[in-house]
Amino acid sequence: MAAPGSPLSRSDRLALPGEAVLTGARAMIGSGRRAEAIRTLNDLEAGAWNDPVVLQQIAEIQLASGQFDPAVRCYRRAAALAGQDPGVLYNLASALVATGELVEAEVLFDQLLRLDPNDPDAYYNRSTLRRWSKDDNHLEDLQAAAARARRPGAEAAICYAAAKEREDIGDYESAWTWLERGANRRRAALSYDVARDVETMALIQAAFSAEQMKAAPAAEAGAGPIFVLGLPRSGTTLVDRILCAHSQVRSLGEINDLALSIVRAAGPVSDRDDLVRAAVALDPGALRAAYDSAAADYGVQAPHLIDKTPANYLYIGVIALCMPAARIVHVRRNPMDNGYALFKTLFRTGCPYSYALDDLGAYMGGYHRLMEHWRAVLPGRLIEIDYEALVEDQEGQSRRLVDAVGLSWEDGCLDFHNNPAPAATASAAQVRQPIYKDSVGLWRRYAEGLAPLQAGLRAEGVL
Repeated sequence: MAAPGSPLSRSDRLALPGEAVLTGARAMIGSGRRAEAIRTLNDLEAGAWNDPVVLQQIAEIQLASGQFDPAVRCYRRAAALAGQDPGVLYNLASALVATGELVEAEVLFDQLLRLDPNDPDAYYNRSTLRRWSKDDNHLEDLQAAAARARRPGAEAAICYAAAKEREDIGDYESAWTWLERGANRRRAALSYDVARDVETMALIQAAFSAEQMKAAPAAEAGAGPIFVLGLPRSGTTLVDRILCAHSQVRSLGEINDLALSIVRAAGPVSDRDDLVRAAVALDPGALRAAYDSAAADYGVQAPHLIDKTPANYLYIGVIALCMPAARIVHVRRNPMDNGYALFKTLFRTGCPYSYALDDLGAYMGGYHRLMEHWRAVLPGRLIEIDYEALVEDQEGQSRRLVDAVGLSWEDGCLDFHNNPAPAATASAAQVRQPIYKDSVGLWRRYAEGLAPLQAGLRAEGVL
């Protein structure tokens, strides 16, 4: 065996029980050794090819590491071994959504729901795969499933699915009733105080003051990361797909490596307020090297790698101070449409502010003030793209975007929906379609229900 603390050899790794290897791989990822973790999982996969339990655990870690094709391979093998096991079918279907194999995913969700007609997540995920019609929907099944649900979380997922399918067929009044019911159930299960997030955004503004940001170096041309950021459901995935259709660009998707690099570089802190204060004083070279190393561990090679993590708007100050070659693309959307899109999405994790309209208005207010601050202290550093302008003038805005990040135009950027790259976001199904305008102004269908959000955004100075 290897000495304590040294990397395990291939034979050493395979000699350990599967669970111990998996624990080690998770620890490697947590400590920033993703490439080593991926090699470990690849070795373990070969030895666990007939073990559906271990294969699923491998695939789970692979997905978290952006290794979508290997994850699908492991899930397929696990499904072949486990037969009609609902858990295996669900995991495989979810992975196929990310890789764009939506027809097969729908078949699997149908199969899963025949085996377990009370699976709320399967109902919700299936509802997002495509647009349903009056002749092709699951409304009766969803009504019955909601009546059977015993847990608030299960009821919430089914309500969101019913709202989605009701909206698809144009039954907006019923869609709102289902959505409001689902959001109420989801919010009641959360312990969340939006004031804390708003305070943190205000602290970021104070820490990364105009005086502090005078130290930011001028933007540099040449190869570098592209950060695509903005509120979730603002169009960040669409912008990501347009850019990564370019031959010089690849996307890492939604990753948390910038935040993790900041946390590691800052060292021990007592709370997130201390972390904000520490982030201002980070060594630029060390932070840049740590982030570049983490990005390289995904094994994706291109002059420009996209980090499409919406919440990186919190770290624009760090990016500007430490990464002069980075492009910062901020995607904006009509606040009412963006707010409604957030409210109608059931997030697997994150966005706890999106399930109550007063929380949503307060959070969007804090975000609005933070972005105004970044514009003021970093003039000309942000590349801003408006979702409405993009869907109205796809080619014109796409050309402006590509030029702004320093690339020459390629016609393939107009065919982003044919891009086979994985997309593990709430928009995974939508980005497989050409640009459409149906979502512009959609909030007006629910103007009465969304009146509290509109009032809140006005009070916050957003509208």
